[in-house]
Amino acid sequence: MASKNNLTELVITGFFWGTEVQRACFVLFLPVYLATLLGNGLIVLTVSVSQSLHSPMYFFLGYLSLVEICYSSTVVPKFIADLLAKVKTISFQGCLAQIFFFHFFGVIESLLLVAMAYDHYVAICKPLHYMSMMSRQLCRLLVVGSWLGGFLHSIIQILITIPLPFCGPNVIDHYFCDLHPLFKLACTDTFMVGIIIFVNSGIISIFSLMILLCSYIVILLSLRNHSAEGRRKALSTCAAHITVVVLFFGPATFLYLRPASTYTEDKLVAVFYTVITPMLNPIIYTLRNAEVKIAIRKLWSKKTQME
Repeated sequence: MASKNNLTELVITGFFWGTEVQRACFVLFLPVYLATLLGNGLIVLTVSVSQSLHSPMYFFLGYLSLVEICYSSTVVPKFIADLLAKVKTISFQGCLAQIFFFHFFGVIESLLLVAMAYDHYVAICKPLHYMSMMSRQLCRLLVVGSWLGGFLHSIIQILITIPLPFCGPNVIDHYFCDLHPLFKLACTDTFMVGIIIFVNSGIISIFSLMILLCSYIVILLSLRNHSAEGRRKALSTCAAHITVVVLFFGPATFLYLRPASTYTEDKLVAVFYTVITPMLNPIIYTLRNAEVKIAIRKLWSKKTQME
């Protein structure tokens, strides 16, 4: 396939709403993004400095919050700025970079959620062997593996996209750059490329979902042998993780594991998992986790004493 690209700048349509509505969205989404940075940044800081949060579960939670900041920041700052712009544009190279990092951090998050599910499985089903099985070395390997998995997934997406000929038009029917809207601008048949992209994304999603489902099926079955108090503590530990998994995989499955469309609902779902979900995750974990709340209070107390 000969590479031909006459596009240097792309126009982003955003939402089909009026100027006043977009300004209202700016007022709404800017505090949401700031809350995302503050909430996840607070968890990263708390896990880093608190001696009581050095277990594998919080090790993964700290990295998950860091990835949430990066994941949201690949899309949301430009999206918010574009809400005030009359003409929303992005360079072709910037579009490819946004696609790469959006999928990169998205896959890292999915694999970290899998690692956290495995941690919960070991803690509940094999408590006597927890410290030996969930060693610091294994935790680091799981984190590094999630980053390598994200890089491999994203580089495949980009290497498949770059050779496509783009010769116009230059209008992306979305509020950020993603593969399906970009493929519609290619002046060639992208059916096979779309299949490869679907398989690449599908393998990661199905692999992650299968491990998550198997982990929690085994956990629920094993809880039958626990006391009522033990079941309550175990379910409380898993509830926040399950909620985050549903919030992450639900919208992603809706958008990526079905035929692409240009319906406004798709953009609204995308807003949910790019803007809202990263803000909700720290709230979910702190509200349901007494140790995190205590550590944050101690951190705040130290700060006020120093002042």
